[in-house]
Amino acid sequence: MPARHRERHRTARIGWLRAAVLGANDGIVSTASLMLGVAAANASHRSILLAGVAGLAAGAMSMAAGEYVSVHSQADTEKAEIEREKKELKTDDAGERKELTAIYVGRGLEPVLAREVADQLMAHDALGAHVRDELGISQVFNARPIQAALASAASFAIGAALPLLVTVFAPPGHLILMVAVTSLISLALLGAAAARAGGAVVATGALRVTFWGALAMAVTTGVGALVNFI
Repeated sequence: MPARHRERHRTARIGWLRAAVLGANDGIVSTASLMLGVAAANASHRSILLAGVAGLAAGAMSMAAGEYVSVHSQADTEKAEIEREKKELKTDDAGERKELTAIYVGRGLEPVLAREVADQLMAHDALGAHVRDELGISQVFNARPIQAALASAASFAIGAALPLLVTVFAPPGHLILMVAVTSLISLALLGAAAARAGGAVVATGALRVTFWGALAMAVTTGVGALVNFI
């Protein structure tokens, strides 16, 4: 018997990749912006570091909680839909077969073949067939709240640690420039890595992340400078 051919697709990475990229991006942007705003307001080096540490802790917890609640809501919806499908399979087997047949006809199968495919799949795993083909829920894309929360918190903390470390070692007179430059370089690398992992255009991914990060840091720095001026 020939060995089964296994393919690896990037879609399997979507769940954790989205949470990790979002967390790291937010960690760099929010922490760097926060410290740049405080620095532009002519605060002391200690105050800037304190703001950065507080931003890292609060941001990581906020990302974890927000991601968990959001993804858990999705998981609850999926669970409710699956339970509903179970009841429909028990009370209206014929109707569910017609529904599945119609789905396959809509995808291009001849009615007779579609009916045969529906019958065979329902004989093998009726609920699995309807969950996959009617509801569009699969093991690749289903919600994993804890995984998403942990990935977001960890990646945020890692991202936030970069501008924080730069602030620790940067001379006071060059702090704003060094934090801004290193953060933008990191954002560009992050965007490029995420695009490559997801099979997208690397340059586009890097430019998109860098642009919005630069805009956020510029606005926050401007606010800090305005507060210091007033």
